[in-house]
Amino acid sequence: MTGVKAPLQQAVARALEALGVDEPPPIEIQETPPNQPGDYGTPVAFRLARRLRKPPPQIAAELADQLSPPEGVERVEVAGGYVNFFLDPAWLASAAARSVGPAPKQDGKVLVEHTSVNPNKELHVGHLRNVALGDAIARILDFAGREVEVLNYIDDTGRQSAESLFALEHYGLVYDGSKKYDHWVGEAYVRLHREMEDEEAKARLEPAIRAVLHRLEAGELRGEIEKLLAAQLETMWSLNAEYDVLVWESDLVREGLLQQALELLEATPYVSRPSEGKYQGALVMDTSAFIEGMEDPYLVLLRSDGTATYTAKDIAFQFWKMGLLSGLRFRPFTRQPSGRQLYTSHPEGEPMPFGNAQETINVIDVRQSYPQQVLKAALEAAGRHDLAEGAYHLAYETVLLEGKPLSGRKGHTVSVDEVLEEAVRRARAVIAEKNPGLENADAVARMVGIGAVRFAMVKTEPKKQIDFRWDQALSFEGDAAPYLQYAHARAASILRKAEAEGLADEPDYARATPYEVELAKVLLRFEESVQKSAELKTPHVLAQYLLDLAAAWNAYYNAKEDGRPATPVLTAPQGLRGLRLALVRRLKQTVATGLGLLGIGAPEAM
Repeated sequence: MTGVKAPLQQAVARALEALGVDEPPPIEIQETPPNQPGDYGTPVAFRLARRLRKPPPQIAAELADQLSPPEGVERVEVAGGYVNFFLDPAWLASAAARSVGPAPKQDGKVLVEHTSVNPNKELHVGHLRNVALGDAIARILDFAGREVEVLNYIDDTGRQSAESLFALEHYGLVYDGSKKYDHWVGEAYVRLHREMEDEEAKARLEPAIRAVLHRLEAGELRGEIEKLLAAQLETMWSLNAEYDVLVWESDLVREGLLQQALELLEATPYVSRPSEGKYQGALVMDTSAFIEGMEDPYLVLLRSDGTATYTAKDIAFQFWKMGLLSGLRFRPFTRQPSGRQLYTSHPEGEPMPFGNAQETINVIDVRQSYPQQVLKAALEAAGRHDLAEGAYHLAYETVLLEGKPLSGRKGHTVSVDEVLEEAVRRARAVIAEKNPGLENADAVARMVGIGAVRFAMVKTEPKKQIDFRWDQALSFEGDAAPYLQYAHARAASILRKAEAEGLADEPDYARATPYEVELAKVLLRFEESVQKSAELKTPHVLAQYLLDLAAAWNAYYNAKEDGRPATPVLTAPQGLRGLRLALVRRLKQTVATGLGLLGIGAPEAM
């Protein structure tokens, strides 16, 4: 990582080594508070006090004596137990003005699975958080230097799909093109569930539903599922989410991966076939060595009638993702809006280098925490502690819509398509009020509306529930995407005017004022925020950084001294104007890059 903090950390580490400190604690570099001396400081002396048996101020003084400050540091001072660094304002401003690109690629693939919606009806607003989180973390990891593969799992042998296809047949429905296909099928699904609220009707329909399920498992209805999937993908693409590969559950079973996984596990001491008791005749896994506190640690993989459980299929899929199994074949499925090729598993495909990841991130809601623990337990049972450590569950809480919970089965929901349509409509109304003459207003409204929805899904820590509310999501002030997009558009406007007036003087960084220094410090946090988001596997860290950056930019833009603007850009003296334009240019680039990592567009004007 480039920037300011990494060289300071390295300098402190060398000084600690000179003091004879082996295996130093993590060296934290912090921006000093406004009322404290210096620009950056480290509290490392406090962490060493117990080990070295010295008071922190003494350790800090010894550390300061040994420090060889890196470039840009004017002086080092001790304040209590802190070692504080005073940086050259010109150097800080110059460092902040440099462009930032993706980190160099590291070895090892990380596979991100997200969306994985049952192919039986339209996506509802509860799926929004999954798509937004998964797509954003994949983008962030890629920028942070990871090799990333994005996967969407197609559960084409599940009961929900069988019920939807049965409903079409049961009610004699023929698609007339009057609405989007997945919405049309979803209406039939909800209608069937209302009919099956009558227990007698449910019992009567059950054999026919199971017959459709068997046809799905045999691969006979794949074309019908592909029609539903194609409609769902249109929604995902509207959200700016794209994928590398689709893996179909029926292919896992058909190509023998389920059987391979069961054989691998049956060879371990944790899997057995009890000859008596409630699990008699079933294949079960004892998870007690890996999951604590379970009243019944036994997990059924194969029922006594020989049918596999959902858990067994999930384990086979996780084993394939992490290279323990092979055999899937792939072929091109479609070209996505960006031009990126989407591949799919298929019986008539060819071997391709998908899967075989050292790390996996499964984006799925917190209610699936136990099944995700089971996947790690299965990897442990197979003797692959390394892969179990690399299997991460990005768990997220549910989404409320204006304070109300959602239920797709009962039809108490709002579709993602409806949410996006409403978001764009509302954004268009706000733009018409604020800037009625805006060119490309429809395209900007789409960027703003979809951005508002996506940002609302990622700005909050995943473990916290979201209550999606329109007035908050589309606000041009506060913690919302339009606030960030407007910051970008304001910077773009300044740069357009500078170009139109031919203002292109060289920056004189020596003229940096405290206003530029404060903005520079926030700009220099960008890479750290990306890396932290990648490390914690959550985009909310980057989202919050962008809000801080926009706030710093607004404070800079609106700064006053004696009632007059303190930071004019275009009318500043030559040299200072060049410096300010350089920072505005970097600000614009940073906001656009950060929004892009969250899957959100950055309009040039609003």
